[in-house]
Amino acid sequence: MSATLVLDPEPEHSLDIILVGSSELSSPPSPGPRRDFIAYEVKVNQRDIEDVCICCGSLQLHTQHPLFEGGMCAPCKDKFLECLFLYDDDGYQSYCSICCAGETLLICENPDCTRCYCFECVDTLVGPGTSGKVHAMSNWVCFLCLPFPRSGLLQRRRKWRTWLKAFYDREAESPLVMYKTVPVWKREPIRVLSLFGDIKKELTSLGFLEDGSKPGRLKHLDDVTNIVRRDIDEWGPFDLTYGSTPTLGHTCDHPPGWYVYQFHRILQYARPLPGSPQPFFWMFVDNLVLTEEDLDVATRFLETDPVTIQDVRGRTVQNAVHVWSNIPAVKSRHSALVSQEELSLLAQDRQRVKSPAQGPATLVKNCFLPLREYFKYFSTELTSSL
Repeated sequence: MSATLVLDPEPEHSLDIILVGSSELSSPPSPGPRRDFIAYEVKVNQRDIEDVCICCGSLQLHTQHPLFEGGMCAPCKDKFLECLFLYDDDGYQSYCSICCAGETLLICENPDCTRCYCFECVDTLVGPGTSGKVHAMSNWVCFLCLPFPRSGLLQRRRKWRTWLKAFYDREAESPLVMYKTVPVWKREPIRVLSLFGDIKKELTSLGFLEDGSKPGRLKHLDDVTNIVRRDIDEWGPFDLTYGSTPTLGHTCDHPPGWYVYQFHRILQYARPLPGSPQPFFWMFVDNLVLTEEDLDVATRFLETDPVTIQDVRGRTVQNAVHVWSNIPAVKSRHSALVSQEELSLLAQDRQRVKSPAQGPATLVKNCFLPLREYFKYFSTELTSSL
């Protein structure tokens, strides 16, 4: 069942979506708590929407929303930075692309889009009752995919990808580079250099690699002792460089610190030239085999703090890894359920029983999902659910 759309021309050649039968055409409601305040301020008090936080309705602004016209307060800015690139197992973003919250989400049906929008944002900014009518549509495309930029009060920013990069460059505490996301029609298949741990299975299951076709998109090396820059130049260029220590219970051919040094060395060969706009990502995963000194060395060499990602079942931690990466939102997946001492005990238990644990790539699999904003993917198994 589809709702009928009326396209209402705007002066600057923009189009306004109005759902027939909705209360969008009626007078705005009196001011209420939180986001009901937005429509009242804009429509009754004639306040510029850039002066209102479109995430919560606050007038105490910190910056501007990077995707849509409107302001953003400091708490909403922090939430946005934390959650925008978080993805669920189904491949869609975990939170609303406007407020980075929301319990019930509308999913964009464009196969090249993974964005979601909460009922409250849609009803507040597009029009009361809009979420229910969108939910009834058989094939809905979102506000960043529509060919026209405006839907009610929701106005997509021109060059929003540039705005998003500038937003991260300015607001994020991390010194890591945030690349500008790539339009769908410009995305190319990803080229991967995988050191020590092979992540072909994980990337294929996510749709970044085509199973059984176009070999050469992933180069896997177990030992890089004799690898020099000329080799990497010949095999590359690469878009993603991954490395990991061996899994617990696995016999190591080298001391744990060797994997850190060698990954850092090869990473320097694989990086694009300074100033290159080419999106380039990397990740190093420690499966709890590095010593405290090794952890410090890795943090110093890789110039970012690690996060801890855990496999928790009930109240029991089954496995955990330390992760260094420049992939957006990896830091958002940091888990602090157990202390470092408890992680050490977990590692000792694993070593004592001599049974290989779950591979580190399995634990960090979902951390690769933000790369869909930059590279082509081939998965056709994504299922949309409300």
